[in-house]
Formats: sequence, structure tokens, C-alpha cells
Amino acid sequence: MRHTPRKRFGQNFLTDRSVVDAIIAAIAPQPGDKLVEIGPGLGALTRPLLQQVPRLQVVEIDRDLAARLEQQFPPEHLLVHQGDALTFDFGRLGENLRVIGNLPYNISTPLLFHLAEFAAQVRDMHFMLQKEVVERMVAEAGSADYGRLSVMLQYRFHMEQLFVVPAQAFEPVPKVESAFVRMQPRDARELEAQDEQLFAQVVAQAFSQRRKMLRNTLRSVLTENDLTALGVAPTRRAEELAVGDYIRITNSLADKN
Repeated sequence: MRHTPRKRFGQNFLTDRSVVDAIIAAIAPQPGDKLVEIGPGLGALTRPLLQQVPRLQVVEIDRDLAARLEQQFPPEHLLVHQGDALTFDFGRLGENLRVIGNLPYNISTPLLFHLAEFAAQVRDMHFMLQKEVVERMVAEAGSADYGRLSVMLQYRFHMEQLFVVPAQAFEPVPKVESAFVRMQPRDARELEAQDEQLFAQVVAQAFSQRRKMLRNTLRSVLTENDLTALGVAPTRRAEELAVGDYIRITNSLADKN
């Protein structure tokens, strides 16, 4: 059965066997693992994963592909959740999840934020993403790629870019390179922000006008003296602050409340 890739779903199917092998080796699935694949598509990863584990759950938005997978694999081995990963409740799948996926480029950032909400139930995540997005995810403070996505994900996960994947590994061929990234949730004891919602608000506000100094972007919540007392120069910009700096700022605001 031939399937025409649908642009609205950002479908670029992985076809390079050597890349598939590298992904499976990086994940190193074990028979007892609770694996969840996002966007299985034509099953490039699904098949080799099912050779390693007795059961796999997948989330697929495309009804035709979901039906195709259900025809190809018995339900005792493959449980297909037909739906949008952006709104899917991964929390109902249990604990110690290992989440995998070749994620659509057009929704990668909001999907990563959504998945971060379930970090407490996740053992690790392995994703194929646009190389530019992965570079932002793992960027260090002070670099051009460092931004809101970097801070929010690095607060919650240890992250590692594993390897780059050329555009020719996909069909249809995208206009950009991809990269494969590993995300491992931090221990709850490492998450030091007293109010994580406030933390998210502070980070978003700081990066809302990244060329401006913090004394301007954060002036509605902190004075220059407040920033100085926290060891943060008011003339610094958002991309110059490490995750720990944002935690300190958040906790000082939480203490005031």
C-alpha cells in the first residue's frame, strides 16, 4: 500500500536503514521496557523496536496510517492510539515510559513543551528533530542558539545530541538536516524552582525581547537593585543567564509572595 506524505502532518518518512540501526542502538530497548513511539508513520522504527520488545504503544495522528499499522501488527504487540500527540495524555500510559519519535518539524517546539509536562513519568526520551531545534535544546548560556526552549528543557532534562542525520535519509527529502537527541529527566531533587509556573513566566518574559537588557524586560517584577542583589547585572541580556540564574530570580519572587 502506497501512502502519499501529507504536508499538514509534516510527514517525512525515515528510509535509511543505517540511520534506523543507529537509532535502535542508541535507544538499546530491553524486553521489559515500556516504549511509546510518537508518529510511527510507515513503521521504519516500529518494526525493529518490536523485534526487541514484546509490546509497543504508538501515537499516530494520521487515521490512514493508524489503520494500516493495526492491520500489520496484532494488538497484543502493537497498541495504536490514533490522535494528536500535542493534546495526547501521556500520563495515562503509566510510569517509567521510554518515549521515541521522529517528530514533525512544524510542531516540534510546542510538542516538546507538552511532553515536558509528563517528565515525572518518563525514564528517557529519544527524538529525531530538525538539527537547528536540537542545537537550541542543548545550547549553552551565552551562545546565539540559547533561548527560552534551552532554559525550559535544560531545567527539567539532561540532554545530549547524539548524531546528525542528512536530509537524504528521509522521503520526501526535507530542506534541512536532522539530529537525534537524548533527554533524561532530572531527579525531582534537582528541580529547585519553588514555583515552576512562575519560573516559566520569568523565562518567557526575559526572552520576550532578547535584545533588551534585563532591567527592561523584567522591570515589571524586579528593580535594578533586586537584580544586583541576586548577583545578576541589570545590563545583561536573557541569553547570558544560566538556568540557575533563572531559578534564583524565580525563588526571590516566590519569597516576596
